[in-house]
Amino acid sequence: MDVNISFADGGIDAAVTDNRIGRLTINRPDKRNALTDAMWRAIPDAIDWLVSKQHVRVIILSGAGGRDFSAGADIGEFATLRKDATTARAYEAGNSAAFAAVRNCPVPVVAAVRGICFGGGFGLAAAADIRLADATARFAIPAARLGLAYPLDAVQDLVRALGDQQARHALFSTRELSADQALACGCLMALCGPGELDTEALALAASIAAAAPLSVRASKAAISAVQSGSREDHDQAAVLAASTFDSTDYAEGRRAFMEKRKPAFKGV
Repeated sequence: MDVNISFADGGIDAAVTDNRIGRLTINRPDKRNALTDAMWRAIPDAIDWLVSKQHVRVIILSGAGGRDFSAGADIGEFATLRKDATTARAYEAGNSAAFAAVRNCPVPVVAAVRGICFGGGFGLAAAADIRLADATARFAIPAARLGLAYPLDAVQDLVRALGDQQARHALFSTRELSADQALACGCLMALCGPGELDTEALALAASIAAAAPLSVRASKAAISAVQSGSREDHDQAAVLAASTFDSTDYAEGRRAFMEKRKPAFKGV
């Protein structure tokens, strides 16, 4: 890693490799990477640092410790920070901001999932653009076991990731989905072999980082516009798409094709 920084007293780590790949790590392995309120609120700042300050082209989202992605929100805080409707609204504002930061990140976010991926942890993975996992991955939304409602914006991400039927099953029953089940319903792009998750995630991220950044951003915006159906999102995606044709990278891509070499994209 060339550059790294920690947020929320080390609970959220951000780092950058020399090939413009960002790493966003939930770093609380002794608590199965459960997220405190401070960690939730640090995620947008960490993503902004990676994108705006370090100019990464892709972000890999994962859990520290080599065992779990995240057990979700730290339930130990609920008695004070999420004890009633009023405090829950304030607490969930931090959740929503974190989900939105992942979902609306201008560069692709790849979630690399192993072990437990529960509750809000699943919400973060669902907000990512692409999800990879190994066979140890387990997915669940235990909200109904706690007597609370899962945030609406996170439910929307779950429906997109799991599909309508599996999202209903996960939310209503609170039962776990295995990695194989998550793959079968389309929640995962790929299921990696033992010890291969990090390698596969880095290889995918490297492919994205090598592509034309403006093209990738335009594609992400277009997909988001299709999903949201929003006229504003459609117009923004159209502007981004049109801008690629006046870019230096488009000229470089044409030259590289004619010269039978790999293009060197600059993101301008």
